[in-house]
Amino acid sequence: MSHDDLSQHPQHPAFPDDFIADPYRHVEPPDDLGDVDDRFVFDFRAYDDLEDGQRWSTWLSVEPLCRGPEPLPDWVVTSQGAMDTELGVLKTGKEADVHLVERADPLDLAAGVVMAAKRYRSPEHRTFHRSASYTEGRSMKRSRDERALKRKSTFGRQVAAGEWAVSEWGALVRLWNLGLPVPYPVQIDGTEILMEWITVVDENGAVETAPRLAQTRPSPELLAAYFEQLTDALATMVQNGVVHGDLSAYNILAAGERLVIIDLPQIVDLVGNLNGMNFLQRDCANICGWFRSRGLEVDEHALFAELMAHAF
Repeated sequence: MSHDDLSQHPQHPAFPDDFIADPYRHVEPPDDLGDVDDRFVFDFRAYDDLEDGQRWSTWLSVEPLCRGPEPLPDWVVTSQGAMDTELGVLKTGKEADVHLVERADPLDLAAGVVMAAKRYRSPEHRTFHRSASYTEGRSMKRSRDERALKRKSTFGRQVAAGEWAVSEWGALVRLWNLGLPVPYPVQIDGTEILMEWITVVDENGAVETAPRLAQTRPSPELLAAYFEQLTDALATMVQNGVVHGDLSAYNILAAGERLVIIDLPQIVDLVGNLNGMNFLQRDCANICGWFRSRGLEVDEHALFAELMAHAF
């Protein structure tokens, strides 16, 4: 009997109820399985039922380019036998919802991590405002997809959902590789992006989601340090020809003394997009307006001029 044959019989009586095998080593199957190669590796994933809200890890089921950039952080779980467990909704939005998902290997209690799963909404439940201005200069790989997008057909809306997920994934990978403060992108699978969960530890030692910058009231010293961090990040972005496009204190997380930029599906090309300069100006105005409201005297025009000096 072949491995494929066995996968069609998850309740095969030759395996006792408590049979568990390590998917990383060769195991001896029960004697009454028939003609089985001695090197057969039993994959217990096909034989164990999962509870509601659980799935097997999708790490190995996606293409290599759909996994995070090397080198992988040591907290990323790549085990074939790992399970994903839904922990609840972290945030809801107009275009996507963010859930918390724990990925853990039941055979290795030390291998487990909680990640943020950003899932773009189905076409009938989501709308990207001003999407045409953000996608200016982008091209689709298939002309059929591009025509569907222009017609705004049902298929076109499905293409759009995938397009924005792919756009954010590409932005996360690119900015992470540039050393910018963004969540580590673990993997993308369809319209779901798994990424690093940005956290802080409260006064009682409990781990919780890092607050948005807009929710904080940092000291004058930390406020100045935050603005310097953002200036450096924006300078690196424009040096590499990209603009966030929707930057504000609401899509920046304050993780202690460091800031982390999130929500990147609308990232635009500074030069290739006709609206690139306008988006950069708006980002500067939004950021400087918030910092002024917290008592730091900064000027959006001066910031824009400084960034332009880095860009050209």
